[in-house]
Amino acid sequence: MSDYTTAFSLEVSSRLDALTQWAQDGGLDEAAAALADAVAAGGVIQAFGTGHSEAFAMEIAGRAGGLIPTSKIALRDLVLHGSRGVDALDSLEGSVLERENGVAQELYEVSLVDPRDIFVIASNSGVNGAIVGLALLAKERGHKVIAVTSLEHTAAVEAKHPSGMRLSEIADIVMDNKAPYGDTTLEVSDGMGVGAVSSITGAYIAQLLTMGTVQCLIRAGKKPPVYISSNIPGGDEHNNVLVGRYVGRLRREA
Repeated sequence: MSDYTTAFSLEVSSRLDALTQWAQDGGLDEAAAALADAVAAGGVIQAFGTGHSEAFAMEIAGRAGGLIPTSKIALRDLVLHGSRGVDALDSLEGSVLERENGVAQELYEVSLVDPRDIFVIASNSGVNGAIVGLALLAKERGHKVIAVTSLEHTAAVEAKHPSGMRLSEIADIVMDNKAPYGDTTLEVSDGMGVGAVSSITGAYIAQLLTMGTVQCLIRAGKKPPVYISSNIPGGDEHNNVLVGRYVGRLRREA
């Protein structure tokens, strides 16, 4: 086990170091500025990811130290707020809904989207129907789209959406999560791998984006609307005041 632990630690740390250097070299600047501009204009950051990439959306929306004007779009919204029956939840577990090409229109319609909003969409492969469809629809409706994806993986697989496009080919800004093809970093045997990294690097990118956006807002002379942990004194009071500015526009259901 120690051999795997050491090897995986190196795989993770080398990717986080690469992302750190990328951010220090200005790679984060365009995305952070776009998010800050949207927030300053009264917009909300709409975060979307399917499968394990939903963890990225959760890292963006509704957590301590994060921006308050953030909303999480999830496939289960089609059941909770749309016309899909509960049996559709079985498809969620089987990764069927995320591959449906027509699901994006439904998802957009049940989401709390304002014309001022900006989209951040995460997908390691960047080719499934829901991801590509929502990115295309967001662009069509005039929203700026930021993508977080594995450039190595998406380049190695065929596009699945009828448009023939990948998330990385649609977004205004593309951020590479540094995950390898297949996501896993350590080969076990017969081509099987373990040690997936996209969730780890995705969470790191989400935090870099949040910090970068806050810095942009401060430089512009604006007070960043940031969550304080509800588990410390005064947290709820602080958060409730700021959340009140976005009534009917934020969604973070489990």
